[in-house]
Amino acid sequence: MSYIETIKDKARSDRKKIVLPETTDKRTLIAASHIVEEGIADIIMIGNPEKIMDGATWLEIELEGVTIINPETCERLEEYVDLFYEIRKGKGMTPEKARDILLSDYLTFGVIMVKANHADGMVAGACHATADTLRPALQILKTAPGVKLVSGFFLMCCPGSSCGENGTLLFADCGLNQDPTAEELAAIAETSARSFKSLVGAKPVIAMLSHSTKGSAKHPLVDKMVEATRIAHEQYPHLSIDGELQPDAALVPHVAKTKAPGSEIGGKANVLIFPNLDCGNIGYKLVQRLGNAEAYGPMLQGIAKPVNDLSRGCSWEDIVGVVALTAVQAQLQ
Repeated sequence: MSYIETIKDKARSDRKKIVLPETTDKRTLIAASHIVEEGIADIIMIGNPEKIMDGATWLEIELEGVTIINPETCERLEEYVDLFYEIRKGKGMTPEKARDILLSDYLTFGVIMVKANHADGMVAGACHATADTLRPALQILKTAPGVKLVSGFFLMCCPGSSCGENGTLLFADCGLNQDPTAEELAAIAETSARSFKSLVGAKPVIAMLSHSTKGSAKHPLVDKMVEATRIAHEQYPHLSIDGELQPDAALVPHVAKTKAPGSEIGGKANVLIFPNLDCGNIGYKLVQRLGNAEAYGPMLQGIAKPVNDLSRGCSWEDIVGVVALTAVQAQLQ
């Protein structure tokens, strides 16, 4: 059984309510149909019911069992307006502005539903930038206790690969922090380890990636990864982590013996931390497109409740996978 099928089985064992607010996107409609058919989660869609059902008819799909909420006729609208106003009144929010936003911005409406415990999580980003998904999540749900910063990761499933945990690896940060400091990279490593453990179930083995392995090159970017590794060892001594390492030294045991003899991870990394967003985003897309890997994300870690992003290049199958992962995250809350 593939990794994502295992995740779907976990999601089915305790079905959660997941919001899909991007109801004008055909991939979202198709995904919702399959999610309900497979029993992965209970789906809530936000928008005009007539338009959503017209879209389903045009696509020749069934949305039976999907809950559709129209903000304009929602019986809980005033409750949501009051909640949104209370959360943001210190930032200049007024009840009138809160109502206008909730009626026009379905992503914010979805996050408010999660905040009010009327949904367990939300998935968006198929037709919105990451910032559009993240902004209401941070404003309304805020960060989880003890988390230093929110970051994004991809779960990469590489069929037939001997790397990672049976071909499954976590890449971070691939979607959010553009140029994290050494201390931020150490924090990303720690939250990524927790995400990998909870979603994959295996011990996280972390590599801090670079174009250098153990001093083979000199550059401020190399220094940053060396310092990030030092901080991680100091602040999170329970982690199995090493750096700076080139990807082959991180992933291939016989290369690690040559390039990084004595490395505590021995070429068996399953969590890869990239120096910056350029590296992470380019890296995951290359593995996905050239290596035919399944890429699920960018998942967001560090938010108080599960809200996850999608690549705008995602397929409906990707949305199904991220919804299943979001449901499992909600189970673990």
